Amino acid sequence: MTDRTLKTAIQTLGHTKALKDGTVKPQTFDFEFEEVPTIIQAFRRMVRGLEFDISEMAITTYICAKANGKRFTALPVFLVRAFHHGAILHNTRLGIRSPKDLEGKKIGVNRGYTVTTGVWARSILQHEHGVDLSKITWVLSGDEHVAEYKAPSNVVPIEKGKKMEDMLISGEIAAAIGIEVDHPDVKPLIPNAKEAGFEALRQRGHYPINHTLVVKDELLAARPDLAADIFNAFAEAKRLYIERLKNNQLTESFKGDQVYKRVLEITGADPLPYGIAPNRQTLEQIIQYAQEQKIITRPFTVEELFAQGTHHLVA
Repeated sequence: MTDRTLKTAIQTLGHTKALKDGTVKPQTFDFEFEEVPTIIQAFRRMVRGLEFDISEMAITTYICAKANGKRFTALPVFLVRAFHHGAILHNTRLGIRSPKDLEGKKIGVNRGYTVTTGVWARSILQHEHGVDLSKITWVLSGDEHVAEYKAPSNVVPIEKGKKMEDMLISGEIAAAIGIEVDHPDVKPLIPNAKEAGFEALRQRGHYPINHTLVVKDELLAARPDLAADIFNAFAEAKRLYIERLKNNQLTESFKGDQVYKRVLEITGADPLPYGIAPNRQTLEQIIQYAQEQKIITRPFTVEELFAQGTHHLVA
């Protein structure tokens, strides 16, 4: 045991389980894990109240928070990755034949405009299908984690008392991002969406980052060795998981396992690389998309987003 525990909120995933069960321990402190009903709640509590010493956080929530002066900094540990071609559903009765047909219409977004799935999905519409995002009215079902954030003028809240799923089924909105609807008139906008994501990976290395890890600035300032210690602990837990994944030895099922296994098959490489160097292209993309979509007003450099003691680390 150490004389220091750090209150931590992360999901239990295949690559974090060894931290949760104590198989892997950091050298200079102990984790004090708080289990939250959904990890999204931890994002909000960290952004609005700095309630954790260490917290998992959606990457665009983090970028928005950083732009608004929140007192925590990320480590280049990327806990969740996913493809978002299938996140866009549309009403098939409205004559939408291609993504460009969404221009001039209303599209729902689950929760806030800065939600990471929404950012990646909108980037697919813009950069793969030529959609002018400014010609769409974005309808939000909730508010933003970063309360100070002001959305563009074409972003509006849902009408009180309405549900996004019902609006999509009725055709009041043409499409929606990040919701689940079981109805014969509602289908994915992009055909064969799962394979479209994997094909984007093959063709141009498209492999979105969803979640990173943040640490209170006061702790990083007081303990220069802390960032590397946290990074190395997460890296070791991940290494044990990847070994089992490669050897088909997973004994439990966790969210993301099948995606990571498929990425491993396609690339032959670690499907969860940590560090700036192996992720620079993706990080530069998400910064670009955050600025294009008016989530930030100026671009960050990649290095600005991550703790000084981690810039050279790779795992």
